[in-house]
Amino acid sequence: MNITLKANPIFKDPDESRCRYVVMRGSAGSGKSADTAQHYILRLMRDPGRNLLCVRKSDVTNRDSTFAELQAALFRIFGDGFEKYWYINTSNMILECRSNHNQAIFRGVNDNKQREKLKSITFKRGKLTDVWIEEATELTQDDFEIIDDRLRGRLPEGQFYQIRMTFNPVSSSHWIKKQFFDRTDPDVFTHRSTYLDNRFINPAYHRRMERRKEVDPEGYRIYGLGEWGTAGGLILTNYIIEEFDRDPARFDYMVNAQDFGYNHYDCIGEVGFRDGELYLCRELYVNEKDTDEIIQMAEGMFNKRLAMYCDSAESDRIRMWQKAGYRAVPAKKEPGSVHAQIDYLKQHRIHIHPSCAGAIREIQQWRWRRDERSGEYLDEPVLFQDDAMAMLRYSIEQERKGKVKLKTFQF
Repeated sequence: MNITLKANPIFKDPDESRCRYVVMRGSAGSGKSADTAQHYILRLMRDPGRNLLCVRKSDVTNRDSTFAELQAALFRIFGDGFEKYWYINTSNMILECRSNHNQAIFRGVNDNKQREKLKSITFKRGKLTDVWIEEATELTQDDFEIIDDRLRGRLPEGQFYQIRMTFNPVSSSHWIKKQFFDRTDPDVFTHRSTYLDNRFINPAYHRRMERRKEVDPEGYRIYGLGEWGTAGGLILTNYIIEEFDRDPARFDYMVNAQDFGYNHYDCIGEVGFRDGELYLCRELYVNEKDTDEIIQMAEGMFNKRLAMYCDSAESDRIRMWQKAGYRAVPAKKEPGSVHAQIDYLKQHRIHIHPSCAGAIREIQQWRWRRDERSGEYLDEPVLFQDDAMAMLRYSIEQERKGKVKLKTFQF
């Protein structure tokens, strides 16, 4: 079989590496995820007995990321004739190579139940040999160790185990930097790529990144140049990412909050308050979904009895959520309301459940705008990738109105 590939040369070395850990940090739009998907399609076709596990923190996000990327790779390589070589089970999210029955499956590590399921993964033929962790900074080190421990046992001659991690390097204090970039290890291959290395990037995206260079230079370092983020200018530092009991009975009161989006992320959060501390219990964080689709996704995930504070500029969407049975109401907007909401958030210790990957990613890089001439931070948030932060701002609406009631709702 002759295959003609379109590839970026910068990924040649990581694609050829046999190190156990291939750790790929890069800017948005660098092509690292598209290359990884194409790389695994070819590897699974070429090497019998290999099987791939694709991991995201939240399992549902695999469908629109790793699963979609692998399918896109099939279309790029084979066009409409991909079904001759691959079988796709869309409902269960399984890809299987028809010639050797190698498979790719998809899992999350949101909670202990999902982590335990990783321990019982089996395949038709061969063993689990490859793991792709997309948006790896979403995972805790404990998540990673559980995954790493799955790759063990003797393999046939010529085979090897490998974990590939792809991510934007949000924070210089992240465990991935400490474990893989700040120490020398012969089992580790590290790599950096940017959108400037991607010869397939479209001009509109290139212009978008150039705009970010102007409006958010520090964010551009991370999402444009793939450099590690720093703590300077962060708006919120009073947070902790940890597992906690999400039983509604333990909170003084709870609310839902939502920032609407389509091209930007639509973010819904369930937020509890207890003893003056804020707990983000769960989130729904999706883009390119219509309101009807999001309402279906939210069914059973969020308590409809709770007040849902939403962006007041979207009255039509608020009415749609009301018709769906939610107590959706607009969050009050007035001059200075954004700063007032931030001030209220700063007065709380914020606990974020590890499953809330969107909020975690955003809060680690939500910054004040910086004056490039003076180097001073301005009293103005950078309006970029702040959808979950807007949701958090709306969540303290009840408190701002002075209408907090303890144990308001019965569950």
